[in-house]
Amino acid sequence: MLLKVFDDKVSLGKAAATQAASAIRFAIAERVQARVVAASAASQFEFLEALTATPGIHWEQVELFHLDEYIGLPTTHPASFCKFLQERLIAKTGIVNYHLLDGSQDPAAVIRSVGKAITASPIDIAFLGIGENGHIAFNDPPADFDTQEPYIIVSLDHSCRLQQVGEGWFKDLDAVPKQAISMSVRQVLKAREILAVVPDARKAPAIKACFDGPISPMAPSSILRNHPNATVYLDRQSSALLSPATLSALTASA
Repeated sequence: MLLKVFDDKVSLGKAAATQAASAIRFAIAERVQARVVAASAASQFEFLEALTATPGIHWEQVELFHLDEYIGLPTTHPASFCKFLQERLIAKTGIVNYHLLDGSQDPAAVIRSVGKAITASPIDIAFLGIGENGHIAFNDPPADFDTQEPYIIVSLDHSCRLQQVGEGWFKDLDAVPKQAISMSVRQVLKAREILAVVPDARKAPAIKACFDGPISPMAPSSILRNHPNATVYLDRQSSALLSPATLSALTASA
């Protein structure tokens, strides 16, 4: 695993988009299509803006998968991750082959359908965020590192739900759903390449816990250290609490 640190979230997003575009182009050249997983969060704004503006990507050859979604939330809700991906990625690129997790439908049926599609062939690259509690997808601590199921139903912890209010997606805690469909940790790790985009000072404690501490379900994103081709993009703020030893060992500063 590699950490890359940038001065701000805009330069971070542009650099991450350059790497993502290269991975997509390579997959299409090698295998005719690129199978991609995308995250839906405020941390992804600058990255997705830069990626969708990148020329020379044959988006019609991209198959897109969804990382997670709230259960019981209509796709028209401002916090819907389906809506997020439709507006910030699909509509801007013309992707036609995508598998979204509709949280307003029966979760078991959605999991069966999208799970069958995602396990049909390896994922080329997964775009991730890391939550304020260290989660990847909606695998809050203690995360299940063992399940082989591609998608699971999870209960969202208090800090995760508070983050959604703090980011302005919901008016108060009571409005935040208590359950979600999430890609499992093992399914995330099956991607050939992982690219995590994690700016902002509010993520610094989670980054420290996940990359300075032990690999543990209590720090879910720490498991990325076991992946042979994972890159975590940080800015000066999100990386501020990391120890000098970690920065020296894992960081390629930009």
